[in-house]
Parts: sequence; structure tokens; C-alpha cells
Amino acid sequence: MSKSEATGTFEVRLTPAESEDSPIGTLSIDKTFQGDLQGTSVGQMLAFRTPVEGSAGYVAMERVTGTLAGRHGSFTLQHNGLMDRGAPSLAVVVVPDSGTDGLSGLTGTMEIIVSPGRHDYRFHYGLPA
Repeated sequence: MSKSEATGTFEVRLTPAESEDSPIGTLSIDKTFQGDLQGTSVGQMLAFRTPVEGSAGYVAMERVTGTLAGRHGSFTLQHNGLMDRGAPSLAVVVVPDSGTDGLSGLTGTMEIIVSPGRHDYRFHYGLPA
């Protein structure tokens, strides 16, 4: 399996789901990826914000469909994010065996870099030969 890195940008739209005053927020995710990964994704996020400024957590599942390294298919990313009084930590990993078609066997982790008005990604991945 070859190890590679893909980089680029993405646009994201988060849409809150209607809730009945639940302390856990539910949002739908719609993304468009540009760069080494070209495609779109849809997903669901659960989030909680504490009363302490800068402390929160979220989990999400995101199904990506697109082209990576000239290969087309789909795969799923699992997110686990925390903010501890402003200190962020985030793990985004490919769900094992979630790749389809040309992306079957895909493994990897994605780093998300947020700056004012911009979202970038760095995707460390492996694909079978």
C-alpha cells in the first residue's frame, strides 16, 4: 500500500436540524472539496457547547464521494473534536473498509486547518496498488 498526502480547500455548509430544546445540537454537513481531492460530502454532526467559554465537543460521520489520485469512489470519515477552554483537538479518520470502487481499501487521517474565511485539509492516506 502506498502512502500519500493530498491537500486542498473545502467549502462547508452546516445546517441545524430542528430540535426540541435538546442540549445536544444536530447539524447536517454539506462540503465541496477542491485540490488533490475533488468531490462532495454529506454528513451528520452532534455537538455540545458547555457554559464554560471555549469548551465544546462534537462527533460526526461524513460520506465523501469524489476523485483522489485519479481514482473515483466513496469513503466515510469519522470526526471526534474537542475544545478545552479554547484549546482544540480533532481526529478525523477514514472508517476502515468504507471505501468503494476505485477507493476500496483506502485508509487515512485528515487534518482540517481553519483560518479566517478559509478551510484547508491535509489528507494522509494509503491506497492499495
